[in-house]
Amino acid sequence: MRIIAVTSQKGGSGKTTLSGHLAVAADRAGVGPVALIDTDPQGSLADWWNERENPSPAFVQTTIASLAEDLQHLKEQGIRLVVIDTPPAITRSIQAVVSKADLVVIPTRPSPHDLRAAGATVDLVERAGKPLIFVVNGATARARLTGEAAIALSQHGTVAPIVIHNRQDFAASMIDGRTVMEVSENGKSAEEVEKLWGYVESRVRRLPVKATFKAAALPKANFGRRITSHELHAEENTEPRYAG
Repeated sequence: MRIIAVTSQKGGSGKTTLSGHLAVAADRAGVGPVALIDTDPQGSLADWWNERENPSPAFVQTTIASLAEDLQHLKEQGIRLVVIDTPPAITRSIQAVVSKADLVVIPTRPSPHDLRAAGATVDLVERAGKPLIFVVNGATARARLTGEAAIALSQHGTVAPIVIHNRQDFAASMIDGRTVMEVSENGKSAEEVEKLWGYVESRVRRLPVKATFKAAALPKANFGRRITSHELHAEENTEPRYAG
């Protein structure tokens, strides 16, 4: 099982949108079973998932305290990929997520403020000894700043060669639990996301192979129920729920 953490110190970088889109792209590419985890207290990713008609990828409700145990449980159930969305701040919860990740994806908008904020995230990832990829996100087509942002980020780590541009279909898709691939399969946004996933997957495949495990059959009863808003904000000492 591989774990991808999508994180950035800067709010508004597009972490939630990118997390959902990468997970769906991976699932559509046949990588699954795929699971999503939302560690952001705002719960935006969970809210999006609860609007989905398609129960895949799976959604996992957990807490930072039980994250390691729940990831092991997912691995035993045969989940092949986990994508984790994180809060927009450098917190212990982000440190916990990064420590469990195989790869960290850092979405960064091409603006001076976002570029300056990327440094703290890079420091955290480097201290954990994890590989990272920058994704230039929310870019304006043919804007010079987009190229300048990629050059600046390349001083700190690998920059994905696929830029995600700012288009209305991204915001529209997140309203009803879909992705741009499900709204307009042949659109430019869908093409960018699919190419980005292809690149991310190629990077994941190059990572050292972990110890093998026997994948158990997925229990369908645990992967077909939506998580209510009440359940999402339940007290942290409740048992984690798995759905999808």
